Amino acid sequence: MASVKICGVMDPEMAAYAIECGADWVGVVLVGISPRCVHPEIRREIARAVGRDRAVALAVNRSPEELAEIAADGFGTMQLHGHETPREIAAIRARLDREDGDPVALWKARGVGARKDLDAFGSYWLADRLLVDAKPPEGSTRTGGHGVTFDWSLLQGWTAPKPWLLAGGLTPDNVAAAISVTGARSVDVSSGVESAPGVKDRALIRDFIQAAKQG
Repeated sequence: MASVKICGVMDPEMAAYAIECGADWVGVVLVGISPRCVHPEIRREIARAVGRDRAVALAVNRSPEELAEIAADGFGTMQLHGHETPREIAAIRARLDREDGDPVALWKARGVGARKDLDAFGSYWLADRLLVDAKPPEGSTRTGGHGVTFDWSLLQGWTAPKPWLLAGGLTPDNVAAAISVTGARSVDVSSGVESAPGVKDRALIRDFIQAAKQG
């Protein structure tokens, strides 16, 4: 039974519904060019709706100070989806660890298009989890949320250096197969549970979670 993250949620009611259906995490996107980007007040409402331990903030190339402010809004996890280097993640880790209160988890996402791309994950030893995503289409200005898959067989025989999530083009129809091929214990979906960009669909969320949990 896989753990599930529903990402790109834009309102607290949908976030609460995802948790009710069995989601383990709910993610909000804090990237201005994304159709799923939310206003700071909305992100705080979503964090309150799901609870700190389930609230994940997706950010791209933010400073340690900015990430500390986001975490203070009620997010227990920062998902770094930009070009953050291991050195930059060390600086982020040091800044977040100085804050009072509960620890903040760091997830690092990278796109995969060939087996050699997996080698880079070994550099992120300060990340708590890794997110294995599809590489964005050529010419794209966004690092994720494109609804494209990659060759899942690339992950067969891979020994991940950290716990990890599978992302990239997952849907209610293919998530069970993806889990079977890759051995993923956690999955992440955004566009695959939408009726339009940024518009989450309750039936698709429910069906995705059921398929992942049974896969």
